[in-house]
Amino acid sequence: MRLLQRLFPVLLCALLAGLVVAQQLSPPPAPPKRPVSDTYFGTTLTDPYRYMEKVGDPEVVAWIKAEGRYTAAVLDSIPGHAALVRQMSDFTGAFAIVMHAQRVQGVLFYEERSEGADSFDLWTRDASGKARKLVDVQALRRLHGGEPQAINYFAPSPDASKVAVGISSGGSEDASLFVYDVATGKPIAGPLELARFGVTGWTDDSRQLFVLLQSKLAPGAPESDKYLHTRNVRWDMKSAPVVLMGGPSTGKVTVPAEMFPFVVTRPGASVATAQVINGTQSEMDLWTVDAASATDPAAPWTRLAVRDDGITAVDMVKDRLFLLSHKDAPTFKVLALKAGQPLAAASTLVAARPDRVIEGIAAASDGLYVYARRGVYSELFKVPLDGGPEQSIALPIKGSVNGLTTDPRAAGAVLALDSWVTPNTTFAYDPSTGRLDDLRLGRVPPGYNPAAFVVSDLTAKAKDGTAVPLSYVENRGARRPQLLLLYAYGSYGIAQFPAFSARWAMILKQDIAFAVCHVRGGGELGENWRLGGKDANKPNTWRDLIACGEDLVARGYTSRDKLFIMGGSAGGITMGRAMEERPELFAGVIDMVPAANTVRQEFFSNGVPNIPEFGTVKTQDGFRNLLVMDSYFNVKDGTSYPPVLITTGLNDPRVPSWEPAKLTARLRASGTRAPVLLRVDEQAGHGIGSTKTQTDALVADMITFILWHGGVPGWQPRAGNAAAPAVAEDKGP
Repeated sequence: MRLLQRLFPVLLCALLAGLVVAQQLSPPPAPPKRPVSDTYFGTTLTDPYRYMEKVGDPEVVAWIKAEGRYTAAVLDSIPGHAALVRQMSDFTGAFAIVMHAQRVQGVLFYEERSEGADSFDLWTRDASGKARKLVDVQALRRLHGGEPQAINYFAPSPDASKVAVGISSGGSEDASLFVYDVATGKPIAGPLELARFGVTGWTDDSRQLFVLLQSKLAPGAPESDKYLHTRNVRWDMKSAPVVLMGGPSTGKVTVPAEMFPFVVTRPGASVATAQVINGTQSEMDLWTVDAASATDPAAPWTRLAVRDDGITAVDMVKDRLFLLSHKDAPTFKVLALKAGQPLAAASTLVAARPDRVIEGIAAASDGLYVYARRGVYSELFKVPLDGGPEQSIALPIKGSVNGLTTDPRAAGAVLALDSWVTPNTTFAYDPSTGRLDDLRLGRVPPGYNPAAFVVSDLTAKAKDGTAVPLSYVENRGARRPQLLLLYAYGSYGIAQFPAFSARWAMILKQDIAFAVCHVRGGGELGENWRLGGKDANKPNTWRDLIACGEDLVARGYTSRDKLFIMGGSAGGITMGRAMEERPELFAGVIDMVPAANTVRQEFFSNGVPNIPEFGTVKTQDGFRNLLVMDSYFNVKDGTSYPPVLITTGLNDPRVPSWEPAKLTARLRASGTRAPVLLRVDEQAGHGIGSTKTQTDALVADMITFILWHGGVPGWQPRAGNAAAPAVAEDKGP
């Protein structure tokens, strides 16, 4: 009886929740229009939903939540959806996933989401192979009343006795820093708040950390000031942090308000670096100082390079520095010099080649490990620290090196490999044997077989004649034309290389193929490929996606009534503008946490750091470029857009929820007949830090949306659903 008494409130809440969902099969009332007009360089823009930009406004939040409930009700009303959610959970839960492995003093540190677990925990494994969970995220969640928790980053100390861990709540990414004792697993310092951007190094004696801290937003300050005046501090884990550079400090290193100063150290290195970047581009202002002086706010830093030198990565061994640069080398080169030498004295350790793009470097005692790409596939090699021929390291998986770490005091490297269909596998390279040894982390369920799928490497011809790489993955023996989910991104030089996801595999299990269009604006083919989709060239990004879609239809792989596109964040630019330029080409659009209103971007918290990538309305060219890429302002009344599923998390620190909300409202008001759904997760952010359950539910909703609008029998909303009549029209091949 006592058990029933305890359960009764839970059951009652569940019943009431069911009634609420049942009542939400009609869309919430349309939000009011309250037009605001602005004039930029002779162009007047009228914004009917500007009021939605007020962060936390109760009226707007209530409408967003109501839209989320409506979308949930629509998808829940589709037969098969509930079963799919369960299948998704079971399938993804059968994999144990490991990421971010690194070895320090013989101790392996890594994050693992174990079989059936909902979050990634932090683990260690000693030299004998004994593994132990160090940070239990589910336990942290219980301490926070069930609110999702996530590890944002971790950084072991040089002696492996401690590890610094950034932990955030609800997908916010607003990490607080804790330090754990590795031997006992107990926290010994923290929380240090405003530590979202992480630990940038330790002192060699493992007694102090270098941490990048945000400045607290002043009362009444605009949201656009949130990421200004970031500081790098040293922290002894006992007393208040000491500012070294950035913020109000007046040290020798110049740090503009919008820039981020990283003080970076490496175990055993005689030199420390200060890497000043803007947050959206990799090129840095680079300074050096003797490592022993790096903790001094008055340290005599010396400038080594400016942003125009094109340096995007640095590593160090003892008194040597290795620099990755694209200056006069669009596919990148590696430079080497000794501490104290000017950049002009650097020698070329690895020359640029037109047929490969160098992605990253990691220095060890036995050489510099370099990973590069030919097309979309990785290769790995090592070069002597003093220069010499490249030693190729054969990779057992045709796919991606997605994590390469070294301890500069030791020989060898730890790396992870995966592909579109091969799960992530962690290896250690032993230079004494020349072998990559599987560290046997994680688990793949016995029934999973990569050979069940076929990967095709294609190219599509863009509008201007450029050949665009196109990766296509389908079930072996699939019948064409088939339902297809085509993904694209295209910003910041971020490349979309082969990467495994159990959820992608689940999409394939529903007889839906997936493809990735490697559009310009990404970094797949080097610096020129990035610049080819930036600023005035930004339209190439979505037109490359259109070209990929047209190519796949022309090949007969899919048809216009089966072709869905998906992207998110800055990829929301790609989704929105492709949909608006060619609405008849697509059966549906999945627009995840989209940057949909670029003209307004610099006025919110994450806007100022993005100005170098997208531009500013304060210049004529910047405004024109932003307007061309703005999905919200390019919606046209009376246009028949395809069905759209837009997603947001209420705690999103990168693309605030008002931006997807504005796009939803504007598309609805355009008069388009097809459904426009806003999916809302009230305990998530940008997706970083979401639990397995949250992400499983999101992908299950995406699959349901595709099967529904792909016209698959048994996947249509039940009668009475207001969204039911608007199934995508048959557009033919």
